[in-house]
Amino acid sequence: MAGAIASRMSFSSLKRKQPKTFTVRIVTMDAEMEFNCEMKWKGKDLFDLVCRTLGLRETWFFGLQYTIKDTVAWLKMDKKVLDHDVSKEEPVTFHFLAKFYPENAEEELVQEITQHLFFLQVKKQILDEKIYCPPEASVLLASYAVQAKYGDYDPSVHKRGFLAQEELLPKRVINLYQMTPEMWEERITAWYAEHRGRARDEAEMEYLKIAQDLEMYGVNYFAIRNKKGTELLLGVDALGLHIYDPENRLTPKISFPWNEIRNISYSDKEFTIKPLDKKIDVFKFNSSKLRVNKLILQLCIGNHDLFMRRRKADSLEVQQMKAQAREEKARKQVSKTVSEPPLSLSRGLGLGGRRNLRCVRSAAGQSHVRSRNAKEYWQGGHFSTQRVRTPPSIQVTWQGLLFCCFVCYLTSRCFFTGHS
Repeated sequence: MAGAIASRMSFSSLKRKQPKTFTVRIVTMDAEMEFNCEMKWKGKDLFDLVCRTLGLRETWFFGLQYTIKDTVAWLKMDKKVLDHDVSKEEPVTFHFLAKFYPENAEEELVQEITQHLFFLQVKKQILDEKIYCPPEASVLLASYAVQAKYGDYDPSVHKRGFLAQEELLPKRVINLYQMTPEMWEERITAWYAEHRGRARDEAEMEYLKIAQDLEMYGVNYFAIRNKKGTELLLGVDALGLHIYDPENRLTPKISFPWNEIRNISYSDKEFTIKPLDKKIDVFKFNSSKLRVNKLILQLCIGNHDLFMRRRKADSLEVQQMKAQAREEKARKQVSKTVSEPPLSLSRGLGLGGRRNLRCVRSAAGQSHVRSRNAKEYWQGGHFSTQRVRTPPSIQVTWQGLLFCCFVCYLTSRCFFTGHS
C-alpha cells in the first residue's frame, strides 16, 4: 500500500516537472509553421520566435492576426497568448501579416524578406479586390508578378498558355472586357517582355511602387456613425484618418493627417478627433462593437508612432540594415555583371568599322527586350524593334570593350604603318 502511494507521488511529481506546452500554427503568405509554446508565453515571445525563424528584422510592420466572431484582432505583445479570446483547440492558428504599411516602400522596406511578404500580401488584396486597381494598372502589375516568378522572358520557354493556370488579374477587370484568356496573356506578356534584367526583388519592388499609389492601399476601413447617426466609413492608414461615404472608398470626404491631429480620445463607444487647428470642428463618431473600437485605437497609435518615427533620423539598427542591404545589392550587381557573356567577336582582321558594328549589334542583341514576332532591324545607328515602345539599352562588359579597343588599336596601327 505504502509502495503504491509512493509510486503515485513519484509519478505526480514527474508530471509536474514536465513543461506544459501547446501547439501553435503560424500561417504566412507563402508558408505554414508549427511551434510548441509554453503556457506562460506572452504574445511577444511567440512573435519574436516567428520573426527569428523568418530572419525578419523589420518587425514593426507586422503582427499576429486572428479572428473573433468575424472580427479581426491582433495578438497583444504584453498579454499571455492563451489569455486572448482564441480557440483553445490545438493547433491555435495565427496569421503573420503586415499590420502597418510604409509611406514609401522603396525607402522604408530594407530586407528582401520584408519586401517579399508585403508583395505577396498586397498582390492578394488586389486580386481579392480589397484594393481597387484600374485595368491598365492591373495588367502592368500582373507583368511584374510574372517577372518575379518566372525571371526574364524567353519565347522558347514561355510559350503560349504558360500563364493559363496563374491568377494574375482581379475578376472585376476580366469581366469588364470581352477578351479571351489568350488575349489577356498576350497583353501581360507584352509588358512582361519589357522587364528583362530585373531580379525577383526588383520586380516585386516595382510592383509595390505602383500599388502604393492606389487609393485603397494600406487603408483599414471601419463602419461608423457620426453624431447625427449618419453611416460613414473611417479609414486608418500611414498618413492619417479619413472619413468616407460608404459608397465611395476611393475619395475621402474629409481627412485628418497625423501631424494635424492634437488628440484622439476614446470613451466607451465614442471617439473624438481634435484637430490642431481650433477653427476646425471636433469630429466625433461611434462604432458598433467594443472589439472594433480597440482595434481602431491600436491602429491609430501604431500608425501615428510610425509616422513620427519616419520624420526622425534612422535608428542605429535601421542604419545597419540599410548599409547591409546596400552591400548585398552591390555584390549582386557585381555578380550579375561578371556573369554576363562576353561580346562575340569574329576571328580575323577585317575592317575595324565593320567589326565594331558587329560588336555593338551583338551586345545590343544580348540585352534587348524581344517581343513575340518582333522584327529586329538596324536603322540610324541604333538597334530597334517594332512593337517596343522604349529604345533598347546597350549593355557591354568591360572585358569586351577593352578587347574591342585593343583590336581597333591594332587595326589602325597596321593601317598607318602600311601607308607611311
